[in-house]
Amino acid sequence: MDSPRGRILLMDLAQREEIPMSEEVVSHWDACLGCMACVPACPSGVAYDRLLEQTRQQVQRRFRRPLADRLWRHGLFAVLPHPMVMRGLSSALWAAEAVGLRDLAARPLQHASPRLQAAARLAPHSSFRQIWRRLPTPRPAVGGGGSRLRVAILGGCVQRVMEPQVNQATALALSAYGAEVRVPPGQRCCGALELHAGREAIALRRARRFIATFEDPEVDRIAVNAAGCGAMLRDLGQLLADDPRWAARAAQVSAKVRDVSEVLDELGPPDTLQPLERRVAYHDACHLRHAQGVWEAPRRVLGAIPALQLLEVPDGELCCGSAGTYNLTEPEAARDLGLRKARNIRSIDPDCLAAGNPGCLLQLRSALDEIGFPLPAYHPVELVAASLLGLANSGDCQR
Repeated sequence: MDSPRGRILLMDLAQREEIPMSEEVVSHWDACLGCMACVPACPSGVAYDRLLEQTRQQVQRRFRRPLADRLWRHGLFAVLPHPMVMRGLSSALWAAEAVGLRDLAARPLQHASPRLQAAARLAPHSSFRQIWRRLPTPRPAVGGGGSRLRVAILGGCVQRVMEPQVNQATALALSAYGAEVRVPPGQRCCGALELHAGREAIALRRARRFIATFEDPEVDRIAVNAAGCGAMLRDLGQLLADDPRWAARAAQVSAKVRDVSEVLDELGPPDTLQPLERRVAYHDACHLRHAQGVWEAPRRVLGAIPALQLLEVPDGELCCGSAGTYNLTEPEAARDLGLRKARNIRSIDPDCLAAGNPGCLLQLRSALDEIGFPLPAYHPVELVAASLLGLANSGDCQR
């Protein structure tokens, strides 16, 4: 029942009310990563991604989870889609670390719930300046012989707090590659995390707000540097196809959405890239490779950096265990997946790691630390920015 076919059978039986939507049945759907590796692999073209998404919406509506589970999930979504709330919590963690309380809390946390332990393990060691870093400012095209594309950047919610340097690197790289960079003001969470968790109503409200913020007829592309967000935003046309007020607007906006690696690949590398002598292990984020079908563009973009050696991770198509909020709701399984991925990365002995999704970066840093192989981990666009800025001698591809 934990295979895609088994879960589809349960979906069918539950829809026909031949089995109740019990805790045992729901547990099989909860255990699914939603990595979508089964979708491109299916010879019959079964849209398992749609089926899982719809099923999780039904679970959200019809199944009453145990109280502790409900409180945990409500807590996650009271924090993750809200950058200001995340900044407040991250600032508290920074202050605790500054006075040594974070280390003191390590021993009591060993007796906490697996979910709380996972959250503590994944929390990054951020500086106060990084936590409160603003979105990048708009930039003119400075490379590529003049502006060839007008590109709007999505800052993300988790990304702008946990990995804000990725947005800065995105703006720098796009500008250097010949794009005019725009950063729409007032942008908020796009709803991807909530949609993937079955919280459809609020996710679609956020999606409509995203459309209203980004529907600029002058913009040619919308660059997304978080794979989970990109996967959802590319489906906006289908998600809102039945909404007469928003269907056409959603289709127009979603047609412009691209992963940032696709935009850089489309523009082509400038002659200002400088050597970056690093052996880089590239990890395919599931929502980039499987959900969006994007795997060649990031490899071409990284491969264009002089002296950079791109390494393939053994069993690279397998999920790292991040999977949206999976590592916070199913921590034991997620940890096992993360450790397996970390060991595979260690086997090729890279200098650093690249992955196109903030959740993957947090998950993999934690797993690599746990196996005693701490490794700098970056979004690919950070390595592009390092090459453009001539940071080849920075020791560890420093940001």
